[in-house]
Amino acid sequence: MKAPPAGSSRDERARLHLRVTSAAERAIRSGHPWIFEGSVREQNRAGESGELAVIYNKENRFLAIGLYDPASPLRVRILHRGKPTTIDSVWWKARLAQALAKRAGLFDDNTTGYRCIHGENDAFPGLVLDRYDSTYVLKLYTAAWLPWLPQLEEVLLRELKPERIVLRFSRNIQEAAKEVGLEEGSVLSGPQFGGPIIFRENGLRFEADVIRGQKTGFFLDQRENRKEVEGLAAGRSVLNTFSFSGGFSVYAARGGAQSVTDVDISEHALASARRNFQLNAGTGAAPHECVQANAFEWLAQTGRKFDVVILDPPALAKRQSEREEAIKAYGRLISSGLQRLERGGILVAASCSAHVTEEEFLKVATDAIRTSGRRVEELSRTGQPPDHPATFKEARYLKCVFYREMKI
Repeated sequence: MKAPPAGSSRDERARLHLRVTSAAERAIRSGHPWIFEGSVREQNRAGESGELAVIYNKENRFLAIGLYDPASPLRVRILHRGKPTTIDSVWWKARLAQALAKRAGLFDDNTTGYRCIHGENDAFPGLVLDRYDSTYVLKLYTAAWLPWLPQLEEVLLRELKPERIVLRFSRNIQEAAKEVGLEEGSVLSGPQFGGPIIFRENGLRFEADVIRGQKTGFFLDQRENRKEVEGLAAGRSVLNTFSFSGGFSVYAARGGAQSVTDVDISEHALASARRNFQLNAGTGAAPHECVQANAFEWLAQTGRKFDVVILDPPALAKRQSEREEAIKAYGRLISSGLQRLERGGILVAASCSAHVTEEEFLKVATDAIRTSGRRVEELSRTGQPPDHPATFKEARYLKCVFYREMKI
């Protein structure tokens, strides 16, 4: 089930050399981790997926080294820049240690689910590693990582000592993975298991479907926003739309919510939400209702109102071409959410669409509020949590804003 060792069929070939445009050179020096197909001016030969590509500047001096992906318009993902270096298990160990050092002190035993490696932002471009208790989920977003899996597995096992490592792939590389005998959701290392993994987050217990669940099994990036909702929920009726497995709702219940309603189109997700409430049965007595429906349609049609309305849809713009329609959809969603809000209520609106900027999202929210005629104040504005750092513009995908209607 393991991919061949990186470089095993390439050692006798000349190292892959690339030269890029002046604009790409400047971007690399500034720390940007990507080289697009159109930025490659010349290369000495055709490259293979996962091969190390060395980028030289106009003076023929070393500029950077990265993973080559001939099947993607994102042609090279930068691993290292500056002075020449050797990419080997010692190098990977050092990069892993740096990533773990960023998380040192962030979590205690009350939180056993968090991100250990956040892709490009931790010098592992196109790769994430999430922890769920003693199970780790390694998700790859480019086939360029496949030849490096044996080396990575060895480093992760030695340094983290996990019970198991589960392997996940983005849809675009699942066929490439099958070609080398790797299956989506397979156990890369450790014992097989059945059912979801149970982990803790701020003392609450949640299940993560690490085999088939969205992302790596849970939306870890909303942890701090869930905690903020907990502090606002006491005595209030709470509506959680696009609720998935009920993370916001469980926090609201522990915060003393009067009632909690989950709305999601997936019965599978709602079933998980019910189980998460059962896992935390002693933390809050709020009645929990699940509604299986398209959240956009349900918000527009229902006549019910709530003291807290949470709008946390999946990414509405997965590519740049979808940006304009996504902005309009966010506007409709926030307008509908305001209509479902009781006087003096709290609206929580989030976006995980990287192609919609924070400025664009906030403008949409402001315009919807102005059109509604309701006077609100901004309570807080958040981005990504510290275990999801953003070191370059395109990495800043998550934004969330909390509003409260002002009492006149």
